[in-house]
Amino acid sequence: MDLKNSTILITGGSSGIGLELVKQLTAIGATVIITGRNPDMLNEVRKKFPGIHAFRSDVSSPDDIEELYNDVIKQFPALNILINNAGVMRLIDLQDASMDLEDITREIGINLSGTIQMVHQFLPHLLTRQNAAIINVSSGIAFMPYSSAPVYSAAKAGVRAYTQALRLQLEKTNVQVMELIPPGVNTNLQNDWVVQPNPGMMINADKMVNIAVKGMRKNQAEIRPFLIRIIKAASRIAPGLLIRLGHREFQKFREQQKNK
Repeated sequence: MDLKNSTILITGGSSGIGLELVKQLTAIGATVIITGRNPDMLNEVRKKFPGIHAFRSDVSSPDDIEELYNDVIKQFPALNILINNAGVMRLIDLQDASMDLEDITREIGINLSGTIQMVHQFLPHLLTRQNAAIINVSSGIAFMPYSSAPVYSAAKAGVRAYTQALRLQLEKTNVQVMELIPPGVNTNLQNDWVVQPNPGMMINADKMVNIAVKGMRKNQAEIRPFLIRIIKAASRIAPGLLIRLGHREFQKFREQQKNK
């Protein structure tokens, strides 16, 4: 992909991987549009990067997505790349009956349904562009269930399956479909966790996005750092061991919750 001459929409662009994408893509010279739910955070990003364009929008809301589409296509008809990055990850004890039905599926609405709905809304426009791309952000957790974050695990596994199906359906079109597969990334996603993740399974956002940008330029179907290759291989060779190792963090989490 020619990123310098592209117009790129990034969901969840006000923090974490999204914010680092803003930094590196604007440095290249791309026209960058971001979305987010928090107007104050969006304003902060605009102060740091005056050339970007920001829209308050919630990817879990179909009405917001439709409004976003109408506004963006009207103002930026050259839009040719969609990066579905918005996400939320929570540590959840499935025996905690205090969570209501809507709350328990929050990760599905943001991570999975939001990605599917954004693609569905913007695909007709992307098909009209000479060179276009959809980049969906999944996770290394898509290769294995992570008991501490069960709903997030299900959502990211869904994103991976959906992206693979989408790539097959669009293989004879002008729209490239890529999957960005990060391991754990040091962002504010983990700020509220009572049990912090294993540092050995983490990567800094700037390094992850540098890999992502290189992969996008090469039209790589799967963009992943070396750590993900190890996780993917381990999920095939010793899936049970990998799952049990991850489950230790849930046991620590549950103990901490009991001791509150």
